[in-house]
Amino acid sequence: MEDNQFNLSFNDQKNVLFRLMKYTLPFKGTLTLGFIMLIISTITGVATPYLVMIFIDDYLTPGIFPEADMTWLITIFVLVQLVGAATTYMQIYLFQYLAFKVIQQLRIDAFDKIGRLGMRYFDKVPGGSVVSRITNDTEAIVEMFIGVLATFLMAFFMVISSFVMMFILDVRLALLALLFMPVIVLILGIYRKYSANFFSHARQLLSDLNAKLAESIEGMKIIQVFNQEGRLGREFNEINESHYKYNMKNVRLDGLLLRPAISMIYVLAIAVILGYFGLLSFSSTVTAGVIFAFIQYMERFFEPINQVSQNLNIFQQALVAASRVFILIDDERIEPHQPETSDYGITDGHIEFRDVTFSYDGRTDVLKDISFTARPGETVALVGHTGSGKSSIINLFMRFYEFSEGEILVDGHSLKDISRQALKKRVGLVLQDPFIFYGTVESNIRLYHPEMTFQQVKAAAEFVYADKFINRLPDGYQHRVIEKGGAFSSGERQLLAFARTMAMDPKILILDEATANIDSETEEQIQQSLERMRQGRTTLAIAHRLSTIQDADQILVLNRGEIVERGSHDALIRHGGIYHKMYQLQNGQHQLS
Repeated sequence: MEDNQFNLSFNDQKNVLFRLMKYTLPFKGTLTLGFIMLIISTITGVATPYLVMIFIDDYLTPGIFPEADMTWLITIFVLVQLVGAATTYMQIYLFQYLAFKVIQQLRIDAFDKIGRLGMRYFDKVPGGSVVSRITNDTEAIVEMFIGVLATFLMAFFMVISSFVMMFILDVRLALLALLFMPVIVLILGIYRKYSANFFSHARQLLSDLNAKLAESIEGMKIIQVFNQEGRLGREFNEINESHYKYNMKNVRLDGLLLRPAISMIYVLAIAVILGYFGLLSFSSTVTAGVIFAFIQYMERFFEPINQVSQNLNIFQQALVAASRVFILIDDERIEPHQPETSDYGITDGHIEFRDVTFSYDGRTDVLKDISFTARPGETVALVGHTGSGKSSIINLFMRFYEFSEGEILVDGHSLKDISRQALKKRVGLVLQDPFIFYGTVESNIRLYHPEMTFQQVKAAAEFVYADKFINRLPDGYQHRVIEKGGAFSSGERQLLAFARTMAMDPKILILDEATANIDSETEEQIQQSLERMRQGRTTLAIAHRLSTIQDADQILVLNRGEIVERGSHDALIRHGGIYHKMYQLQNGQHQLS
C-alpha cells in the first residue's frame, strides 16, 4: 500500500496542530466568543465551592441564618449556576460550530486537490485509501475540536483558577499539591509517546480496510467467477485482525496510564490534604468550610487533568488523521501544468509528435523517440500488442502525464502552452469502457455544462444515432441512470459517451479502443457513429480490431515503445510485416507470410 505506516514526532504533531489551527483564522470572532464563554463558565465553576464555604463557615456552623444574607447568598448562588449553564451551552455550541466549519473547508481542500492530482498519484494510491482520508480521517478531526480542544482549554483555565484559589486558602498545601504535577506530566508524556505509534498503525490499517473493501466491491464479478471469495476474506480478516490488535494495545495503554493512574494520584493527594488538616487541627482551628472548599478545588484541579488524559487518545487520533489529510493536500504529483489562459488555441487540429520519449517510473522508457504527424481532418490509428505504448501516446496528449523529452505540437504550438479551457473543450476523448454517472440521460450528455441547451443535447444524441435507444426509454432523456449505467448495454453506454463528446463539438477526437467491448450486433451502429464523428476532425484512434481502422489515413504500428511500421492499410499489408501478421490472425488465417 502507498503511504507507509509512520510515527509522528513531537515536532510533527506540533506542526500538524499549528496548521490545523490556521483553519480557524476565518472564524476568529467565533473562536474569541467561545474563549470568553469558556472563561466565564470556568469562573462560575470556581465560584461555587467558595460560596458553599462561606455558607458553611459563616452561617451553618454558627447556626445563624439572617434572612437578608441568606436571600443574597442564595440569589448569587442561583445566578452563578444559571450563568454557568448558559455559558457552558454556548461554548459547546460555538466549538462544535467551529469544528464543522473547519472540517468542511478541510474536505473542500482535499477534494479539490484530488481533482488536480495527476494519474501518477492514482497509479500508486488505492481509491479506498483516498476515500478513507476524506471521510474517516476528517471525522476524527471533528472529534478533536469538539471533545478535545474545548476540554483542553477548560482544563487549563480550571487548573489555573483552582490552583489560585488553593493558594488563597493555604499556600503551603497548594505548594504540596504542586509536587504531584511532575508525576502527572511524566505519565502523560509516556502515554503520548506510545499511543502515537499505536494510532498511526491503526489509522493506516483502517485505510487499508477501506481500500480492500472498495477493491472487492469493484471486482465482485471477477471474485465470484474465479472463486476468490475465500482468499479475499482471508486478506480482509488479516488486516481487520491487525487493526483490532493495535486498537487493543491502545486500550490497554489507556487502562494503565490514563484515568486509573491519575485517579490514584488524586486519592493520594486527598489523603495528604486530610492528613495535613488533621495535624493542623491539633494546633489551630480548622473550619469545615475550608476543608470542603480545598477538597473541591483539589477535585477541580485533578478532574480536568483526568479529562485531558481521557481525551488524549482522541487527540492522538486526530493528529495522525490530520497528518494523513495534509499529506494528500501537499502531494506534488499534480496533473501536468496547463495555463488557464493563453494566446494559443486549437483551430485546425494539426498534431505533431517530435521525438517524444517517456517513462512512468523514471527508469524504463515506454515510449522511445515517437514522431508522427496528423494533419487536420486525418485519422491516425495506433495499433500494436499489449504494452507497445499505444495508450501512453494518448495519455501524454491528454496531459494525464508530464513528459520531458521531445515535443508535442498542436497547430504549431506546444501542447504545454495551450490553455486548459481550449484543451478540455476542443479535444474529445472516448474510452474503451465509458464512465456513466448517476443521474439522467440528459445530465450524462450535458455533464452539467450550464450553457448547453436541451436542443444541443438532443442534437448530439441524434448525431451519433443514440437517440434511437434513448427514445425507447420510459422517460426518454429524463430516464434515471443507475450507478455506472449498469442497466444499459455496453453499446448503449458507448453511444452515450459519443453523444457526450459530440455535445462539446471537439476539433480533435481521441478514441481509446472505443469498439473493443461492443457486440457484433451493435458494432455496425457504433461504426456509423464513429464515421460521422470523425468527419472534419483530426482523430487519434487506438484499435485492437483492425477492421475498424482500415480507412485510416495513416496507421502506426508500435512495438516496445517504438514505431516500427507506418502507412495505409493496403501499404502495410503489402509490406508483410507485423501489421500483416496481426491482420491475418484476426481474420482466421493462421499461416504467416
